Amino acid sequence: MCGVAGVVDLKGRRKPDQATLERMAAALTHRGPDDDGFLVASGIGLANRRLSIVGVSDGAQPIFNEDQSVAVVCNGELFEFPEWRAELEAKGHVFRTHSDVEIIVHLYEEYGEGFIGRLTGQFAFALVDFKRRSVLLARDRVGICPLFWSRQGDFLYFGSEIKALLASGTVTPKADPRGLDHLFTFFALGGRRTVFDGVQALAPGHCLKIAWGRDDKAATPVETKYWDFDFPDWGEEDDPADEEAGIDAFEEAFARAVEIRLRADVPVVGYLSGGVDSAYVLATAAHVSGKPLPSFTLRVPDPRLDETTQALEASGAIGGLSTVVDAGAGIITDNYAALTTAAECPVLDTSCAALLALSREVRAQGYKVVLTGEGADEAFAGYVWYKIREIARRLDIGDAFRPSTVISRAARKWAARDQSFAELARIDGMIGGPHAQSILYNLVARSRGRYYSAGMKEELGSHVAYEDLDFDTQRMARWHPLNRSLYLGYKVHLPGLLLGSKGDRVAMANSVETRYPFLDENVIALAARTHPRWKLRPMLKDKYLLRQAALRRLPRDVALRPKNMFRAPTAETFLIDPPAFVRDLLSPESLARTGYFDVEAVERDCALVARAEGDKLGVFDSLGLGGVVATQLWHHLYLGGDLCELPNLDYAPKAAPPARQPRALAGGAAAP
Repeated sequence: MCGVAGVVDLKGRRKPDQATLERMAAALTHRGPDDDGFLVASGIGLANRRLSIVGVSDGAQPIFNEDQSVAVVCNGELFEFPEWRAELEAKGHVFRTHSDVEIIVHLYEEYGEGFIGRLTGQFAFALVDFKRRSVLLARDRVGICPLFWSRQGDFLYFGSEIKALLASGTVTPKADPRGLDHLFTFFALGGRRTVFDGVQALAPGHCLKIAWGRDDKAATPVETKYWDFDFPDWGEEDDPADEEAGIDAFEEAFARAVEIRLRADVPVVGYLSGGVDSAYVLATAAHVSGKPLPSFTLRVPDPRLDETTQALEASGAIGGLSTVVDAGAGIITDNYAALTTAAECPVLDTSCAALLALSREVRAQGYKVVLTGEGADEAFAGYVWYKIREIARRLDIGDAFRPSTVISRAARKWAARDQSFAELARIDGMIGGPHAQSILYNLVARSRGRYYSAGMKEELGSHVAYEDLDFDTQRMARWHPLNRSLYLGYKVHLPGLLLGSKGDRVAMANSVETRYPFLDENVIALAARTHPRWKLRPMLKDKYLLRQAALRRLPRDVALRPKNMFRAPTAETFLIDPPAFVRDLLSPESLARTGYFDVEAVERDCALVARAEGDKLGVFDSLGLGGVVATQLWHHLYLGGDLCELPNLDYAPKAAPPARQPRALAGGAAAP
């Protein structure tokens, strides 16, 4: 993985300023500490910060085709590059490096812009064709690698992170209330909208083309969708009569996904929690490579949330060195400013701070690449809300008679009493719902009415975050209802949280690349076409196909262990005994200065938590109150709020020495 940035003159004439590109690249040094590279030409400036993983000795960017008429900078990994390289060389293309990125320029020469649909892996790139006078920005299918852009007059600025755009000195940071509202609705930023006004994300599975004309007119950037998740029509899914054959097919696809994600010129390690997803990744990696990978696990102080014992049980079965990082009570408070800086948005999920510490330890031990298990729950219905929705759906008769819709809207009305049934129906119409997540999102959104200031509510007006989601609801209507809900998860929760604040940002802040076998294109396709009964069985057996495959490689207790979402305490983390910077962020003066939140409501609930009566708030209002802290901190860090004095902390996680076998645990603490 790397960091990319650039400036495009939409008129195609002026050379961008080299110093501007250098500032933009410097803002991404954490993404690529190993090297940098620049290209400045009429109409275009490209910058790259490199984290060298493949083609370590000769993979500097930008990379060109044979006659240097096409150039590219890319962030990511193209896992099938050896196969593509052999095919392209057979067609006469000449390679000058050992970098996987070089296949992009040759695929483009061979297939034109349509090559993007052939590209697999995780990537965000910018390609310039000097002969055809065009620039192409593209992002991978599921949104693993980020890419942001902003038009400022007749120039377009882009970068792997928004901080690169801000470093240009041309993009001025300003809050987008609608972007903030996404976080208080979905707990995530999964679409094009960001929390910065005038800055948007390039959507997963999309490309952006700038075609320069021969006149002096500025080109208009054109966004195109080249890929999206798809499912068979309801009733036409694959439903193997032979269970063993179905498991064999999944096992073969997944083994290939893991195998190609082990391709690197540096060592690869893995994250390991107490659940089946990461354990199956590491067990498969040990099988295909012939040796176990080192693993990294988080220990959290709350025994109700800690999975260290279970993770070490899995590690003992798989083998390999295991490192346990102690996410102590102070880890969230001490890391929250660094986390918010990395994420570039308010982070409501405080567990992200612990993952930031985990990636820091990975890097401290000299590793750059880690395998992780995200994507399994989206493919195989692993979250509890899928189970709840399927229970309600047992009352339905196809799509013609759906009592579950009435139940969903009644429950959501109870969760957010200020929303009318007409508004709930309008929202369902925008996303082809209701979905399994609908009640959850209404519970998350309760804090909008509780904490938003009158000015914030007035600025939002009737707009709801669902309006920004670009779904083909007619196509979705043909799918099984469970697959409709899985699609929503793939489009919002996955890119907006798991691959963002919980994935790329906390890893690349420490120069660590994350790879996701469950997000392999062939694994996604296999899961999508598989009948829902292989995902969620009666008696609430989730991830059925995955668990049956895992039984072949893992102990039964590990393969069948119920889902336990990794999380950390919410508002209580900050507010029972708040540090000085949190008190300053939530002072009446600071709240009034930012203007997002109702001062009296925040003071009232902070007092409740301070009296150790936070349980009266409930989980979702507590999340919302934590979101107030997160938003105030983001404003302070990025909008020059001058709201608080942050401590000068360099938190170093405490890691247990690597061990080949699980160590005895007592009361949740590691044995010495």
